[in-house]
Amino acid sequence: MVFHKGASLLTKLRSRAVQQPGLRNSVRWFQVQTSSEDLHSQLKELIPEQQERLKKLRSEHGKVQLGNITVDMVLGGMRGMTGLLWETSLLDPEEGIRFRGLSIPECQNLLPAAKSGGEPLPEGLLWLLLTGKVPTKEQVDSLSKELRNRATVPDHVYKTIDALPIDAHPMTQFATGVMALQVQSEFQKAYEKGIHKSKYWEPTFEDSLSLIAQLPIVASYVYRRMYKNGQVIPMDDSLDYGGNFAHMLGFDDPAMQELMRLYVTIHSDHEGGNVSAHTGHLVASALSDPYLSFAAALNGLAGPLHGLANQEVLLWIKSVVGECGENVSKEDLQKYVWKTLNSGKVVPGFGHGVLRKTDPRYTCQREFALKHLPEDPLFKLVSNLYEVVPPILLELGKVKNPWPNVDAHSGVLLNYYGLTEARYYTVLFGVSRAIGICAQLIWDRALGLPLERPKSVTMEWLEKHCKK
Repeated sequence: MVFHKGASLLTKLRSRAVQQPGLRNSVRWFQVQTSSEDLHSQLKELIPEQQERLKKLRSEHGKVQLGNITVDMVLGGMRGMTGLLWETSLLDPEEGIRFRGLSIPECQNLLPAAKSGGEPLPEGLLWLLLTGKVPTKEQVDSLSKELRNRATVPDHVYKTIDALPIDAHPMTQFATGVMALQVQSEFQKAYEKGIHKSKYWEPTFEDSLSLIAQLPIVASYVYRRMYKNGQVIPMDDSLDYGGNFAHMLGFDDPAMQELMRLYVTIHSDHEGGNVSAHTGHLVASALSDPYLSFAAALNGLAGPLHGLANQEVLLWIKSVVGECGENVSKEDLQKYVWKTLNSGKVVPGFGHGVLRKTDPRYTCQREFALKHLPEDPLFKLVSNLYEVVPPILLELGKVKNPWPNVDAHSGVLLNYYGLTEARYYTVLFGVSRAIGICAQLIWDRALGLPLERPKSVTMEWLEKHCKK
């Protein structure tokens, strides 16, 4: 994988690679960025190379076995099966997520920011996920402008959302808005006209960028409709993607805009096996356009075992405060955790289906809190939970990962800056996840990935097979 940036970054990376052996292994080599081409032009250049790479991989190694499937895997939700191609990110149980080979701290250091020393711009991560290259600030600014130019939402979308009860769950309203956007799909129009399959990626690219651009407007409309008497705030042409999202929600504190940039970046992708990413990929494999595919992904994200967890975390933390007070002792906190577990519930925000260590997305949010809100009582409570909960979960002996995940921290940060409506939090997750899902979807079409159709079996088949 090749990452491009300016000469000063090259020097910085080489210096860091000498000091950090792990970085040498994750980043192979660097070139000075010499081109100012836009994102579409770079993809047009990259795609033939990657198509040949996939063709060679299939022809030379197509029969290589990747592992054995057990009955436990079949009965356990296919957990642990290696069965998807997902180019944009890879999740390691010990290291956490890497976006095109870069860890979250590396992305924070290398991707362009709105201000010196600030959080990475989500547009930069979109560029990285699509091209495998670290963009220049000029390229990110150009992409920000393109997304703003695409961010026009038709009136019928608002009317469709308004047809729902105002107290409908925010994710219901948001997914409905995305479905209403689908009528503008360039892929659907091109397919109906008979576009050659080698060109599928181009209208998919157009749909994906337009969808990503329009999502913050639809999401902020839902928020303002539900919680701010329908008083909509227009987009600010001077702001970037994350800053504008915070602005349209009604938050102009520069620190909140920085938080939104960080939030969107770290929630954007988490390899292909999670419910929302896999659902988007599965539906798209039927050549459903990006709007239909992403709407399906949102419906998966809305489940309490997936994206809805960030809502559940803050509600649970507030229940702790309601019963024990903000300055709860660690001893009383332990009692409340045991009370939760003994009632047959889980402690939300702890554990992960793949990770076996503290989620790096939790860690970077903790670092943000230490920098911006170290004295916030709810942040202190989250810090105490980090010390209290893992030992209790280990004592139970049933949990493979007792450590906090991304959801354990995000709600406290949002709550601090005034976004207190926990029911809405999953919508923020949804806006973020579009970047990863759409980036991979463009590559699905570019690489000609087929209809996904795994084989299923009955319990009787399994019983007979195991007796052989």
